[in-house]
Amino acid sequence: MNGSIIRKILGYVLILESLLLLLPSLVALIYKESVGKFYIGCAALTFLCGLLLAIKKTKNTVFYLKEGCVATALSWILLSFFGALPFYFSGEIPSLVDAMFETVSGFTTTGSSILADVESLSHAAIFWRSFTHWIGGMGVLVFLLAVVQMSGGSSINLMKSESPGPSVGKLVPKMKHTARILYFIYLALTVLEVILLVCGDMPLFEALATSFGTAGTGGFGIKNDSIGGYSTYIQWTVTVFMLLFGVNFNFYYFFLLRQFGKAFKMEEVRTYIIIVLVATGIVFSDVVHIYSTVGEALCKSFFQVATVITTTGFSTADFNLWSSTSKTVLVMLMFVGACAGSTGGGIKVSRFVIVSKSIGKEIQSYLHPKSVKKISFDGKPVDHDIVRATNVYYVCFVLVFVVSLLIVSFQGFDLTTNFTSVAAAINNIGPGLNLVGPTENFGKFSDLSKFVLMFDMLAGRLELFPMLILISPRLWIESFNERLRAKY
Repeated sequence: MNGSIIRKILGYVLILESLLLLLPSLVALIYKESVGKFYIGCAALTFLCGLLLAIKKTKNTVFYLKEGCVATALSWILLSFFGALPFYFSGEIPSLVDAMFETVSGFTTTGSSILADVESLSHAAIFWRSFTHWIGGMGVLVFLLAVVQMSGGSSINLMKSESPGPSVGKLVPKMKHTARILYFIYLALTVLEVILLVCGDMPLFEALATSFGTAGTGGFGIKNDSIGGYSTYIQWTVTVFMLLFGVNFNFYYFFLLRQFGKAFKMEEVRTYIIIVLVATGIVFSDVVHIYSTVGEALCKSFFQVATVITTTGFSTADFNLWSSTSKTVLVMLMFVGACAGSTGGGIKVSRFVIVSKSIGKEIQSYLHPKSVKKISFDGKPVDHDIVRATNVYYVCFVLVFVVSLLIVSFQGFDLTTNFTSVAAAINNIGPGLNLVGPTENFGKFSDLSKFVLMFDMLAGRLELFPMLILISPRLWIESFNERLRAKY
C-alpha cells in the first residue's frame, strides 16, 4: 500500500479544512462574537498538522482503489475530528464525543443532532455547523481533484471512493475537469437558492445557512422548529431545491450541453420523480384531514416526502404524530434515498432499479430457462460487475445495519427508536421516529451508541466499502507484510 501518497492526501485535506475554518472566524468578527478566537486557533492547529503530513515529498504519486478507499475513510475521520474542535474548545458543545457526533453528522450530510436548543449557539457555530453540510455534500476530495493534479488515472479512485452511487464515470476526459464541472453546478444551484430565499424576505445569514443544508441535503436547522416557522413561499422553495439536489448531476451537465434527449433518457431520474409523486399522493391523502386547508396539507406532505427521499432532514411538521401509513411510506423512502451522483444519501434509486430488473430477469429464467436476457439501464446493457457490486452492497448494508441495531439496542430504548435511529444514520437522513423524531434529538444516547451511529453515518456517506476496508484486519496485515518485504 502506498502510504506516502495517503499521508500527502490527508495533509492536503487538513490544509483545506484549515482555510475553511477561517470563514466562521469571519462570521464571528462580523457579529462581534468572542468564539472567533477558537476557530482561528483550531484553523492554525489544523494547518500545522496538515503541513506536517503534506510537506514531505513522495516519489510514487500513483495509487489504486485500495489506497483511494483508505485515504477517503481517513480523510473524513480527520476532517470530522478537527472540525469538532471549535465546538469543544469554545464550550458550546462541552462533550468531545457530542462535538464529534455533531460534526460527523454535518460532514456526512446526515443532520442528526445532539442539540436541544440550536438557537442558543453563536452565529459562528451555526454557520460552521451548516457549512459542514455544504463541504460534505459534494465531497472535499472531489474539491481536491478540482485543484490538485494527480498522476495518471489515480484520481478516479478517489472519486469512486467518495462519490455516492453504484458507478462513477467521467463527464469529460480529465477527472480534474469533471470535478470542476460538478462544483460549478453545485455552486450555481446554491447561489440561486440563496437569491430566491432572500427574495422571500429571509435574512441573508439564514438564507446562506439554509441553502448550505439544502445543497448538501444535510438538514441542520438554524431554528428549533427547523423550517416550520418560515413562510409557505420559503417552504416550497426549499422543497424544490431539495429535490433538485437529489437529482444525478449528470442530468444538469447534459442540460448545460443542451443534450436534452440524454437528460430525459436517464431512467433513474424518471423513476425518482415517479417515486416522489406517488409517495406524496399517498401521504397527502392520508393527512389531508389533519390540516385546515388542502394547500397546507399538500405543502406539508410534499415537503416531508422531499426531505426524506433526498435524505435532507429538514422538517415543517412533526410526522411522528402522523398515522402509521404515512410513517411507513417515509421509512421506506429513507432506504430508497436520492439518485446516484447527487448529494443525497440512502441506498440510491439506481440500485433499486437494477435490483428490480435483476429479479425480473431471474423470474423470466425460471419461466423460460433457455431465454437469454441482458439487464439494461438508460438504454445500455449493465455490466455483470455492476450487478454483482449492487448485490454485494445490499448484503453489506444489511449486515452493517443488523450489527449496528443490535449494539444500539443495548441502550434499552424501544424498537422503533433503535431501528429508525440506525436507519437515519446509515442513510444520512437526520431524524427518525419516536425518541429521535423531528422534534427530538440524539443527545440521550450513550457514547457507545453515538460511536456506532457515527460509524454508520460515515459508512453510509462513503458507500460502506471505504469504512469496511479501513477496519478490515486483512488490510493492515497485508500492509505490514509489504513493509517487512520492503525492509528485508
